[in-house]
Amino acid sequence: MIKILESKSKNFDDKLINLLFKRKSKIQFKSATVTKIIRDVKKNGDKAILKYEKKFNKNNIIIPKLTKINRSIKSLDPKVKKAIDLSFNRIYKFHSLQKFKNISYTDKLKNKLEYRYIPIESVAIYVPGSNVSYPSSVLMNAVPALIAGVKRIVMINPGQNGKQNSAVLYAARKCKIKEIYSIGGPSAIAAVAYGTKKIKKVDKIVGPGNFYVAAAKKEVFGDVGTEGMTAGPSEITIVCDKYSNPEWIASDLVGQAEHDSLAQCILISKNKSILTKVKEEIIKQLKDLPRSSVARKSLLNFGILIHISSEQKIVDVVNLIAPEHLELNIRNYKSMVGKIKNAGSICLGKFTVMAMTDYNVGSNHILPTNSSARYSSGVSVNEFYKRISYVKLSKKGIETLGPSVITFANYEGLAGHAKSVEKRIRRK
Repeated sequence: MIKILESKSKNFDDKLINLLFKRKSKIQFKSATVTKIIRDVKKNGDKAILKYEKKFNKNNIIIPKLTKINRSIKSLDPKVKKAIDLSFNRIYKFHSLQKFKNISYTDKLKNKLEYRYIPIESVAIYVPGSNVSYPSSVLMNAVPALIAGVKRIVMINPGQNGKQNSAVLYAARKCKIKEIYSIGGPSAIAAVAYGTKKIKKVDKIVGPGNFYVAAAKKEVFGDVGTEGMTAGPSEITIVCDKYSNPEWIASDLVGQAEHDSLAQCILISKNKSILTKVKEEIIKQLKDLPRSSVARKSLLNFGILIHISSEQKIVDVVNLIAPEHLELNIRNYKSMVGKIKNAGSICLGKFTVMAMTDYNVGSNHILPTNSSARYSSGVSVNEFYKRISYVKLSKKGIETLGPSVITFANYEGLAGHAKSVEKRIRRK
């Protein structure tokens, strides 16, 4: 079922890179369908949106009625509400620590430099919902935006047959979201990027989705902001040793695989025996999994078991993969963790299961996938700020620093720059 690689085999690095690229090429596939849908929404607005909602989600509404939302929330199991409340509080507390302080600096020439963090005015959060519903993703998107001070937070969340998930709606209310649209897919991304009669466009779109949603976000980037990463489909890499519990490891891999048929699960160990045991355990656990067909496709097409004999090679491979989630399920993880530079989130030790971080630990679960952890990070409060520099030069400041700037500008062939400074310097 799952590919097995031996690090000492010939062309190991090439084989691994090819397997990673196989999945990456599918995710990065720029669908002509996506481009067509975006153009249609730009031209025909709400009419086009409804057409795609009827086609893909069997939905004929864009804006759900408030009475319907209230009834849905009221019907939600109190235990689920309590779980959402706990997650909200923990996520809010941890993300509140991420607030930035404005910088103000005055030099000896009385030149004043400032750096201020300004909240983005409007943000759309994409919350998947056509197949499965993720109230946790509402919290992970909206709580940091709330803390940053975003004034307008819009939720786009596809439903089925015009019905949205009650837990998703409750989480949205918890996050003070007043603008909700029952739409999804590329047409929803186009709607908030360009606006329609019913939907006012936003400044930025964040949130995970399938590869059609990811392709749509990439297509509209530049006209609207998006995260500086690929957010989805999910992936996990686990490093285990002879002390790890095969049953636990298998459940972590299966749990990630059930997200999406394009999810990727990779297991690395120095111990060949545990790789075999985990593989056998995966087969057992898939039998009782409700989403077994999805998980099986993920593991069959993109799952990889890797035997590596040296710790340094393990580090090198992990940094090459740059996984969204990394579990260091090894006894001596401290010797390795400091060497890992590319990962969205790192779980340390046998009790730190990735599934916990998806809900109420407090860290964010919207993380860079598809190796984008090499250059980007997960969603944080910083995602919802703009940063602006403010500069106030004194008369003495420009007269002291100006001659050097004139020299610099003339060297670069920018005489206009030099002249604009010269005109402000006191003639002697």
